[in-house]
Amino acid sequence: MLARADVVVAGNTGPAHLAAAVNRPVVSLFAPTVPAVRWAPYRVPTVLLGDQHAVCRGTRVTRCPFPGHPCLTSVTAEDVIRAVEQLSGPPARCPSSSPISEAL
Repeated sequence: MLARADVVVAGNTGPAHLAAAVNRPVVSLFAPTVPAVRWAPYRVPTVLLGDQHAVCRGTRVTRCPFPGHPCLTSVTAEDVIRAVEQLSGPPARCPSSSPISEAL
């Protein structure tokens, strides 16, 4: 399934790295608890989302000890969509009229 994806959206977890292994672009919701330069997917186009300077930076924690997950709360659905479009291009638009709709 990952190999057929245009872009894979995942946290900084195994699926992001599996997508990179099958040469798929990755949008990663990446908490900065580990350095991205060392732990982000590599060798494929990648967009990292999340505040890489948040208070949890470099702590290596596996469970967020800070209320509200400050490193990721600023990420919006629109941010994800923009990142996907950056890696794959805008979605195809449906024509406003087609022979079927004109016949109706």
